[in-house]
Amino acid sequence: MSLEIKVNEQIKEAMKAKDEVALRTLRAIKSAIIIEKTAEGFSGEMTDATELKMLQKLAKQRRDSLTIFEQQNREDLAAKEREELAVIEKFLPAQMSAEELKAEISAIIAQVGATSAADMGKVMGVASKQLAGKADGKAISETVKAVLTGN
Repeated sequence: MSLEIKVNEQIKEAMKAKDEVALRTLRAIKSAIIIEKTAEGFSGEMTDATELKMLQKLAKQRRDSLTIFEQQNREDLAAKEREELAVIEKFLPAQMSAEELKAEISAIIAQVGATSAADMGKVMGVASKQLAGKADGKAISETVKAVLTGN
C-alpha cells in the first residue's frame, strides 16, 4: 500500500477521532506528497525510496526546529514539533541503536577496505545507501568518523 493511500486513510481516522495533532501532521505529509508529485521531472509513481526520503526530510525539519525552540526556551512550540515528529516517525522504519550502527559501519569499513579518515568518502557512499532510512545521515557520518579515527 502506498504512503499516499495510508495517509489518506489515517486523515479520515484522525478527523473522526478529532485528533488535531495527527490531522495537522498527516496533512503536512499529504502536502509534501503532492509537491513531490507535481515537481518537474516526476516520473509518475512514487517509489518507496522517494517516499522514505521525503518522510526523512520532514522528520529532520521537525528535529531541527525542535532543537532551535528548545534553545530559545519556547516549550509551547517545541511540544508541537515533538508531537508532529512522533506522527511522522510512525511511517519511518525503526531507527538503529548506536551499537547496531557502529557494528554495521565497522562491517562496511572492512568490506570497503578503508583504513584512515581519508577513506571516509568511500565508506559514506556505501553506508548511506545501505543504511538509508535505518539511521540519520548525521549519525552515520559521526559514527564513520569515530570508527575511522579510532575514537
